Amino acid sequence: MQTLRGIFILAIFLVTAIATIPWQSSAIYFRLKRRKTLPNRYSRFLCRLFGIHVTIVGTPVRGRGVLMVSNHTSYLDIIVLGGATPVSFVAKSEVNSWPFFGLMARLYETVFVERSRRSQAGAARDQLRERLQEGDALILFPEGTSNDGNRVLPFKSALMGATEAVVGTDVQGHAEHVPVQPVSITYTGFHGMPMGRENRPLFAWYGDMELVPHLWEVVTAGPIGVMVEFHEPMTVDQMGGRKPLAARAEAIVREGQARALAGLVTAPRQAPSHELAEAIA
Repeated sequence: MQTLRGIFILAIFLVTAIATIPWQSSAIYFRLKRRKTLPNRYSRFLCRLFGIHVTIVGTPVRGRGVLMVSNHTSYLDIIVLGGATPVSFVAKSEVNSWPFFGLMARLYETVFVERSRRSQAGAARDQLRERLQEGDALILFPEGTSNDGNRVLPFKSALMGATEAVVGTDVQGHAEHVPVQPVSITYTGFHGMPMGRENRPLFAWYGDMELVPHLWEVVTAGPIGVMVEFHEPMTVDQMGGRKPLAARAEAIVREGQARALAGLVTAPRQAPSHELAEAIA
């Protein structure tokens, strides 16, 4: 039965992806409004398809350029966060060359950066700064890699320099910088029960795990619950620089994950659900 479920899920995923790719590609080419809303709707549809029940706490910054910084557990983070709010992602350049998934990343208008060479950090910051000044919401995973979902790795601050971009002035005439919003994503439930440490590797993708076998395990394992918490935004000038900003964001995200793992997050609101017809409209 689980095998049939997995085949059904992957078949629907491939069919809808093939149908969505040209629709989104044309939106990006002609700079249409739906290039921002379609990935958001499609991500929500994929969460329903894969049995991912998303609970959202807090309010994402919208309507302006914002850099959201999140912990990173799995490739599932992309559809969970992409369904929670309209965003694009910041990813390592290698993702761009991945079969199929690289194409999907481009359809999210992902910013690809070279992380392996420090000499490229300045160019990457300039890319991010330009997108943020254009008003885009970007999600950065400052850990630089995914992990087992039971902890948060140290945040790297190199790309945080993009948040020094000035996007306007406040009512007092002071320079206004791009806001940074910490985001905690935590895998908390499995078949309607709390997800124990032993089950989290079923969905966390890290180390030398192979993508295709892991994806098959995900689609046959059953429904899961994910908690996404949007914390209060802050700016680089409030924190006194990009390194203190990265350290503070890391502490906030770590605290948020710890609360979610302990079941201490209260008064959440459910992410809205949408049918396939709306998801690909």
